[in-house]
Amino acid sequence: MYTQTSLHRRIGLLLAAIMVLAGCSFGQEPPHNNQIAPTPQNVAEGGTLIIVRMSDATNLDPHFILTINEASVIQGKVYEGLVKRDRNMNIQPQLAMAWKQIDDLTWEFTLRQGVVFHDGTPFQAQAVKKTFDRVLDPAVASPRAAMFDKIKQVRVINPYKVQIILHKPFAPLLSILASHEGSIISPTAIDKYGRELSQHPVGTGPYRFQSWEHGSQITLSKNQFYWGEAATLDHVVFKVVPDDAARIAMVENGEAHIAESIPVMELDRIQASNQMRVYRSDALGTEFIGFNVARPPLNDIRVRKAISMAIETGAIIKGVYNNVGTKANSPIGPQVFGYSPTVKSYPYDINQARRLLAEAGYPDGFPIHMITYNRRDRILVAQVIRSQLKGIGVDAELKVVSYDDFVRTIEQTKEHEIFVSGWGNATGDADYNQYNLFHTSGGGAGNSFQYSNPELDRLIEAGRVETDPGKRLAIYAKAQEVELQDALVVPIRNLENLAVISNHIQGFSISPAGYLNLDQVVISQ
Repeated sequence: MYTQTSLHRRIGLLLAAIMVLAGCSFGQEPPHNNQIAPTPQNVAEGGTLIIVRMSDATNLDPHFILTINEASVIQGKVYEGLVKRDRNMNIQPQLAMAWKQIDDLTWEFTLRQGVVFHDGTPFQAQAVKKTFDRVLDPAVASPRAAMFDKIKQVRVINPYKVQIILHKPFAPLLSILASHEGSIISPTAIDKYGRELSQHPVGTGPYRFQSWEHGSQITLSKNQFYWGEAATLDHVVFKVVPDDAARIAMVENGEAHIAESIPVMELDRIQASNQMRVYRSDALGTEFIGFNVARPPLNDIRVRKAISMAIETGAIIKGVYNNVGTKANSPIGPQVFGYSPTVKSYPYDINQARRLLAEAGYPDGFPIHMITYNRRDRILVAQVIRSQLKGIGVDAELKVVSYDDFVRTIEQTKEHEIFVSGWGNATGDADYNQYNLFHTSGGGAGNSFQYSNPELDRLIEAGRVETDPGKRLAIYAKAQEVELQDALVVPIRNLENLAVISNHIQGFSISPAGYLNLDQVVISQ
C-alpha cells in the first residue's frame, strides 16, 4: 500500500519537477509579504470566526460547483475526499488510509474506519461508489462529470476497501480526488435531497453545515463527532459584503476577522493599521484576457493577434497591481505541474497590430464589448485595456457585472466577446486548466473561449493518460504553444493569495489552490 513516501516515488515527480523549475515552497508565506502579528493574549479554542467576502456561493454541491470561491466554503470543512494535499501540496491520506495502484487501470483504496457522515450515516465503500456513480450519471448532468470520465467503474471489495477501475490510465487521478470535485457525499443525503443537495451539504468534515441565508451569509458549526482532530472553532460564518472598503473596515473595527478579495491598492492602508495585517502566499492561478472565438470579428485570428499585440501587460502589473504577482507568460501558473517557462504570448507591437487589423478588413478598427466583474482591480485592468485598444481603433465598451452574473455569462449563456478574468487551479496539475478551459468539451462549462481544435484536444487527452512526468511536461508545453499561437488568451499575471487578517487571528492560511485553511485558527481576546 502507498504511504506518502512510496506515492512520491511513483507520482510525486509530477509536482516535484515543476517545483524545481519554479523554485517555490508552497507551505510558507514569503517573509517580506506579511506583517508580524502581536503576540496573542488569552488564546483559546472556540468562538465564532467571521469571514467577509465579496460574493455569495451559488452552489454548495461538489458536483455542481464551478468556482473555487464557493468550493472554499465547504472544502476541508464540510466535505472531505479520499486523499488531500498538505500545505506543501503533497498528497496525504484522508478518508482513505492507504492506496495502491494494482495496474495501470486499477487503484485500490483502504478506507478509514469509525467515520460517520454528519447525518449519522456510516462512511463505507458504498458511499464512495454512490458519490462517483452520481457525478458520472448522465441524468444528473453534473458539469464536473468530465473530470471523472476516465473512471469506468467503482467496485466495492468490502465495506472498507474500494477499487477505482479506469478506461485508460489517468495521471491526474489523485490530484482530482484531492480537490473539491473529489468530495465524498453522504449516500443518505444523495437519496434524500437529490438536486437539492446544494442546500443541504452532508459530509464527514470537522464542520457541519448549519444554515444559508442566500445573499447574506453561510454558517458552519463544529462537528462534535469528527473522526480526526477536533475543530478549533465553534462556528464559522461567511458573510457577503460586496464593497471592498467595507470589508476591510469590518476587520479593522472588529466586526469581522478575515476579509477576502482585497484590492492591491488597499495594501498600504492595511499595513499601516495596528489592528490588522495582510496575508500573502503563493497561488496556482493566473489572470488573463480571453476571447470568445465564436463571435465575429474575434473568429478571425488576425483580429485576436492584433488585440493581443496592442496590450502591454507589464504596464498593468506595475500600474494596477503595484507589482503584486508576477508577469504571466502562459495560462498555466509557474507552480502548476505542466507549466512551460519557454512559451510566449505575442509581443507588444502597436504597428504590427494595426497592420493585422487592416489585413482583416478593419483599417479603422471596430467596436466590441468587454466584460468583467465588480472587483476594483479587475475594473481598473479593463479600463487600462480599453485605453490601450483605442490605439488601434478598437472601441471596447466595458460592462461591469456582479461576480455571479459574470460567471453565468461566460460559462453558461456565452454571450460575451472579450472578458477579463482569472482561473485558479484546484489540483496543482495542468490538466485542471487545460481540460476545463481549452478542450472542446470544456470540462462541462469552462470553455469560455468557445474554442475547438482537434490537435489541441489530442494533446490534452494525451496529457491525461501519459504517466511519464517528462513526457507529460513536453505534451503540455506543446499545448500551451498552440493556445498562445492561436491567440485565445493574453496572459497578464500569476496570482498571489491575498487576505486581510485581524491581529486577533492566528493559524490562518490559504492553500495554493485558493482554499481557506481554518483547521489551526484560534481567536485571541
